[in-house]
Amino acid sequence: MSYQLETLLVEIEDRIATVTINRPEKRNALNNQVLDDLRELFETLQEDDSVRGVVITGAGEKAFAAGADITELQRLRVKSGERASVKGQSVFSLIESTGKPVIAAIEGHALGGGCELALACHLRVASKTARFGLPEVGLGIMPGYGGTQRLPRLVGKGRALELILDGNPVDADKAFYMGLVNKVVDEGKTVKTSREWLQLIIKKSPIGIRKAIQSVHAAYPNRAQGFQDEARLFGQLCGTEDAREGMAAFLEKRKPGFHNR
Repeated sequence: MSYQLETLLVEIEDRIATVTINRPEKRNALNNQVLDDLRELFETLQEDDSVRGVVITGAGEKAFAAGADITELQRLRVKSGERASVKGQSVFSLIESTGKPVIAAIEGHALGGGCELALACHLRVASKTARFGLPEVGLGIMPGYGGTQRLPRLVGKGRALELILDGNPVDADKAFYMGLVNKVVDEGKTVKTSREWLQLIIKKSPIGIRKAIQSVHAAYPNRAQGFQDEARLFGQLCGTEDAREGMAAFLEKRKPGFHNR
């Protein structure tokens, strides 16, 4: 089965699909086309019995994915912001519920939506140069692709609020200490390590793996309501003056002047 997608490179070898977000000139920012391509790919991978595991990575050395595309976010208002949040959540939830192990191989920055994408993967392998962060509050918005729901369950409420409210990125060693990543390896080794790890995992029962993933997700019965609340609040923020100022300041490379409205 072949995969021809605008923003993704897909290589299948030894029953493992290596998926590369291919927008290095934009630091692999997650625009609408990337989300559409990820949805199309994972809907197909669910039905592709020749693929037993997936590695997601980013093109180049600078970024796994440096967030959502700010030029797209800048145009959002309340209703369109809520729809954008729901779209990102649904794509990442599709990845999370694929039923085949998915590992994020992270080189460089995983910020904003890129960090949320990594959170949606089942396991995370980071290089020593990796950086993780959720800087959205500095733009006048908040994480909207599931980050406020997945991160606390992974690292605990206090650590999650530290990352979300502080907004500053943490390095790979701190991310490992917090429980955000599973392994830290030398620069350039994340994909190789992830594939080797998957080779061990996929020797196990496919149905056992699928049911185990389902069971872990079932441990969080209020996930749907949490995602709905996140999308609603994200949309509300997209309609504020602070959001417009924060994103304009980012694009203009200046400090924002927030006015709490």
